[in-house]
Amino acid sequence: MNAHLRANLWLLGLTVLVCCVLYPLTLWAIGNGVFPDKAAGSLIVKDGKPVGSRLIAQPFNGPEYFQPRPSSPSYDASASGGSNYGANNPKLRARVAQALGPIVKYRSGPKKDQLAAKDIEEWFRKDLFQGQPHLVAQWAERYSFAAQAWVKADKLNSDFVSRWQAAHPKEVEEWVKKDPDSPEPKPEDLAVPFFVSYSQTYPGTWPGTVEKSANGKTEKRIEPVTEDPAIAQNFFDLWLQDHPGVELVEVPADLVMASGSGLDPHITLKNALYQLDRVVDAWADKTKADKVDIRKAIENLLNQKAEAPFGGIAGVKLINVLEVNLALPDVIKGLPQRAAGGGGPALSASP
Repeated sequence: MNAHLRANLWLLGLTVLVCCVLYPLTLWAIGNGVFPDKAAGSLIVKDGKPVGSRLIAQPFNGPEYFQPRPSSPSYDASASGGSNYGANNPKLRARVAQALGPIVKYRSGPKKDQLAAKDIEEWFRKDLFQGQPHLVAQWAERYSFAAQAWVKADKLNSDFVSRWQAAHPKEVEEWVKKDPDSPEPKPEDLAVPFFVSYSQTYPGTWPGTVEKSANGKTEKRIEPVTEDPAIAQNFFDLWLQDHPGVELVEVPADLVMASGSGLDPHITLKNALYQLDRVVDAWADKTKADKVDIRKAIENLLNQKAEAPFGGIAGVKLINVLEVNLALPDVIKGLPQRAAGGGGPALSASP
């Protein structure tokens, strides 16, 4: 019996040594010796500081940069995952519509290749959907999940709804009667009655965030506005239903659809070219350089960075958004005949 026990202990010790020490140590040595960059997370370093990873997408601030695919976990690498919305889920339609609203363009007619966002805002100000008034109220009732998401998206929004809640006890009481299991509703619970009340009080407007300056200080507050990116985002779907004959340019799927992980760092070259007009216009406004030169320089950059998987034998051409955006300021800075003092702005990324 002692012999069997001794043999089992030796086997256990050898297994622990090989699997828990030697094997990981060997992989660590090979990884750091042969692939040191990949083993360290494929980090990209700029001015001596890591600014991101080639393997993980991150959002960028400013219209002068290309945007990655939408992300269900908001580009949080610790929460990788997709939304798992089915094709017939209204939440998927609403999210895609929100992404399309600010970027979709006309395919034909006198406004060909122009953005539809301004027309969506003009239609919104009329405060009618299929002939019925109180557009914002109709939107909130149809897309209650989107209305709740707006309340939860920013503390400024939730505080605004909280103040409305305190000033409208009757509406809150009616809501509690319909949902007695929630006698103390949170601001997001009251999203629909809030927007219904708001729509009646401020027709044709949206509760947008504005900045006000007083006594040398700038503060943000919610006020009724008639122009706001959120209008095109939230009301594109209703606008499209009210304009069934409108012809719009089809956008690349990866421009509005998230990846399975929500962290895919690549977009298709077709996606990047769809964003090109916005990027060129933004750089032209900042640098006062010639648009033709800017477009040519950025197109050359995209073509240089574009690569298809497996050396081009499979799939479509992709670009790494972080790598391209990091190269943009240097590419623009190298253009001839730049206006004095028109240097490119520093990269502003939110990992």
